[in-house]
Amino acid sequence: MNSSVDRLATLVARCADRDGIHATAVPRLDLIRSARPTQDLHAVHEPALCIVVQGAKRVMVADHIYEYDAAKYLVVSFDLPIIGQITTADRAAPYLCIRFGIDAAVLSDLAATIPWEQAPPAKGPGLFLGETTPDIVDAATRLVQLLDTPDDIPALAQLYERELLYRIIRAPGGQAVLRSVYGPGQGRQIARAIALIKKNYRAPFELARLAEEAHLQPSALHHHFKSVTLLSPLQYHKRLRLQEARRLMLFEARSAAQAAFSVGYESPSQFSREYRRQFGQPPMKDIEALTGSLLATEPQEVKW
Repeated sequence: MNSSVDRLATLVARCADRDGIHATAVPRLDLIRSARPTQDLHAVHEPALCIVVQGAKRVMVADHIYEYDAAKYLVVSFDLPIIGQITTADRAAPYLCIRFGIDAAVLSDLAATIPWEQAPPAKGPGLFLGETTPDIVDAATRLVQLLDTPDDIPALAQLYERELLYRIIRAPGGQAVLRSVYGPGQGRQIARAIALIKKNYRAPFELARLAEEAHLQPSALHHHFKSVTLLSPLQYHKRLRLQEARRLMLFEARSAAQAAFSVGYESPSQFSREYRRQFGQPPMKDIEALTGSLLATEPQEVKW
C-alpha cells in the first residue's frame, strides 16, 4: 500500500511543482500542493473526493473535526461551509492532495447500476472519512496518469472517473455518498434548500419560504438540514454572507460597510458583531492579519 501511495505522490508532485491549486486537463481534477502548514481557511466546500497522498489536513464543520492523511480520504456530498487547515507539510515532504469534483449526473447514473444494501438510509453529516484502500489508490493513479497522455483524456477520463467513484461507493460505508443525495430520505430536498440559500443569500432569510420551495415542513427542513450540514438553515445563511463579505474585503478592497451591504446586511453594527463571533476579530483587524499572512506567502497558497 505504501509503495502505491508513494508512486501516486510522485506523479502528483511532478504535475504540481509549486504551491497552490493546479487545475488539470482532466475535467474536475485538481492537484494541491503546500510546502508548509496553513492557517484556518473558511470556505464553502463543493461536493468532492479528496485523497491526500502526502502530509495531513484537518477540516471542521460546526464543532465537528475531521482529520485525514494518506490513510483516509474525505468525501463531501453537499456544499458545506467548512474550515480547513493543512497540518503536516514541509519543503522536504510537501502536502499533496488530489481533489476530484463529484459530478451529480455521473454519480446518479452510476448509482442506478449498483445494488443497494439492505440497510436503513445513512444518517449523519454530508461528509465522511473512509479508508484509502489499494483499489482506490490504483483508480486514482490511472486518472492522474492521464496527464502524461493528454490525447487519451477524452476517451478514458470518464471511464476512470466512474471506476474511482465505484471504488468509493463499494468501500465500507461508501454508499453514504449515494444515500445522502440520491437514496431514500430527504437528501434531494436538502440539496435543493442548500442551492436556494446559495442563490439568495443576500436576501433576508425566510424559513417558511425556503421550506415551501424545498417541499418540506419547516420543522422537518430544520431537522434534516442540520443533520446533514451540522448547521441550521439560518446559521448556514449567515455563514455564506460572512464568508463572501470576508472575500470582498480581502481580495476586492471593500470597506467593512461596503462588504456588509453587498451581502445583504442592513446594519453595519450587526455585521461587525456577527463577523467577530465567526472569525474571532472585528472585520478590518481580521483583514489586516490575513493580508499580512498572504504577503508572507505565495498568493496561490489560499487553497484546499
